[in-house]
Amino acid sequence: MEAFMNTPVMQMLSDPVLYLGLGYGLILTLEISALSIVLSFVFGTVLGSMRYSGLPVISQVATTYIEFIRNLPALLLILVSYFVLGLPAMWAATIGLTIYTSAIIAEIIRGGLNSVPQGQWEAARSQGFSFLQSMRHIILPPAVVKMIPAIVSQFVTVIKDSSFAMAIGAYELMFKGTILAAKYWKPAQIITIYVIISLVYFTINFIISTIARRLQTKLSAGRGTIGS
Repeated sequence: MEAFMNTPVMQMLSDPVLYLGLGYGLILTLEISALSIVLSFVFGTVLGSMRYSGLPVISQVATTYIEFIRNLPALLLILVSYFVLGLPAMWAATIGLTIYTSAIIAEIIRGGLNSVPQGQWEAARSQGFSFLQSMRHIILPPAVVKMIPAIVSQFVTVIKDSSFAMAIGAYELMFKGTILAAKYWKPAQIITIYVIISLVYFTINFIISTIARRLQTKLSAGRGTIGS
């Protein structure tokens, strides 16, 4: 037993430095991810609605943004935010991910809106609703329920892509793990560090996906069958 406790891996696992380092990295990862998710959902909804509106100028502006941005690497946008805009690392990662993810969310929103039967619009017009009122009260509620799986999948991607922030020196989870891997340099220790990091990412994303499935089931009650 004593020999087992003296193995390099067990010595590392008993060192508080490991957990402090990963903990601080996890906090920054969650901050970047949470801010990017909220901002990209807001901007993505606006962009998707603009493209769906059919108004020539507004729709074309949104289409140009979406098609241009979603064909760029997220890492490139993070690097531009850091080196060109001169933002701090944390904000450069957040803004870069927001710019990229908002374009993806916009397409999901547009697809969800296209799935709403035309009769819904006719019902809204019969009540004298404006376009914005129709979107808010009639169109978006059932559309969002259908979009939940795709939106959550993209949010999971945001959490994973937050690791790109290590390229600009942000001390998020992956970068902290890499620093710790240099401290605990033995192969078994390095493997253990990355296994721990993998489990952390898996746990966070699994919890989010589980909550989203339950939310979709709850919201879809009374709205008919929603495809998975």
